[in-house]
Amino acid sequence: MGKNVIIDGMLVERDELKPHYGQVLEIFKDNPLDIVEVYCPLEICRERNIIRGNRYEMQSHDQHHYMAKNVQHSLRVDTSVHSSTECADIIARELFES
Repeated sequence: MGKNVIIDGMLVERDELKPHYGQVLEIFKDNPLDIVEVYCPLEICRERNIIRGNRYEMQSHDQHHYMAKNVQHSLRVDTSVHSSTECADIIARELFES
């Protein structure tokens, strides 16, 4: 329909979802698709989980084991280096500006 859509989520490989990454590629096969890796070192994620208080300390570490491997990313942003606003600006600039 000519609209850019951003989906916030993780590509995971759990038994009930396999092959999640493959399913996403199949769903979007006839459309442009950019997958952005929003990255942060696990130790910083752990510290953030503690500060938030609504996640358990090792939640990011545990989730990391379920993340799909060998995903082809169009772009990677690092939230330990850039603020969320800066990351959004990088994504918009790199993917949506001609």
